[in-house]
Amino acid sequence: MKRVLVDTSVWSLALRKKEWTKEEQLVVHHLSKLISNLNVVLIGPIRQEILSGISTKEKFDLLKEKLSIFEDHAIDTQDYELAAEFYNECRHHGIQGSHIDYLICAFAVNHDVTIFTLDKDFQNYKKYLKIKLENFV
Repeated sequence: MKRVLVDTSVWSLALRKKEWTKEEQLVVHHLSKLISNLNVVLIGPIRQEILSGISTKEKFDLLKEKLSIFEDHAIDTQDYELAAEFYNECRHHGIQGSHIDYLICAFAVNHDVTIFTLDKDFQNYKKYLKIKLENFV
């Protein structure tokens, strides 16, 4: 079974915008297919990012409830250690990134999942890390 770690950028587009461009519609449709086929993987840091910045308690509670159908996959010591290694490797090549991004990359590599993101930084990481990015077109 194909497993896809859906990044915050995709969730935000799908859950927070009311109208989408044609390209954004493709992203949302692909996410819907992944959800329907039970292919979505979620980790705690992404859940936290999705829920952060919600304007009202009611919206927060509703989104929290919607996300509750997805179980958080455990992040372990090897994921954190590989994330630090990835940070160092990319930094060595002049690529900056967030600790969460490198944790996402490490989790994806260690757990053999593809990353579905709209964040262009992951294209830079992919030059030096063995991550797989979801092609949604």
